[in-house]
Amino acid sequence: LSVTIAIYVTGAVSGTHANPAVTLALALYRGFSWRKVLPYSAAQVAGGFLGAAVVYLLYSPVIDHFNDLHHLTRAGGGAAGVFFTHPGLAISVMHAFVDEIVLTAILVLGIFAVTEEFNTVAPQANSSALIIGLLVAAIGASAGYLEAWAINPARDLGPRLFAWMAGWGEAALPSPGSYWWVPIAGPLLGGVVGGGLYQGLIRQFLPAWRKLQP
Repeated sequence: LSVTIAIYVTGAVSGTHANPAVTLALALYRGFSWRKVLPYSAAQVAGGFLGAAVVYLLYSPVIDHFNDLHHLTRAGGGAAGVFFTHPGLAISVMHAFVDEIVLTAILVLGIFAVTEEFNTVAPQANSSALIIGLLVAAIGASAGYLEAWAINPARDLGPRLFAWMAGWGEAALPSPGSYWWVPIAGPLLGGVVGGGLYQGLIRQFLPAWRKLQP
């Protein structure tokens, strides 16, 4: 629902570019301006940072109580999962990298389908915002255990930078196993894959699109 609200709030201004992986895919396949990719991505990371700051403002007493109760420290990674992602039990760093490619490919494939102007069965009017929010929720519900389903470099890097500054230190960056790069590189590559799959396997076969071709 937070994704849905974000789309309704910012869609008319920026198209709700809240994910660098989506922004990159749109630049590659949908004609989005390349000169806007880095500024948009920087704004997205800044948004993640500010979002983490709001969470910290609200929940810092609860976080500290949890760590005290369980004899944990921020430097040791106590309650770090509130802010950034990490592999679950039995998930290696490289397996998580593959997971993030696959999950983000599914996300971008779905976004491309939902927002495709020639897709006659896509949600009409502004209902696509709800469907995209449900898609994110479905990915999290089915695969969130693996590594907390970042599927968005800004969603992980922004809060990770905040946590690093707020006392989590090396638990945030570089993080155990130097995991920090996975939620950045995996989603970026996954977005390219998912967008490419849609453009190559689906879009060119849409009847409404084919009618306009010479």
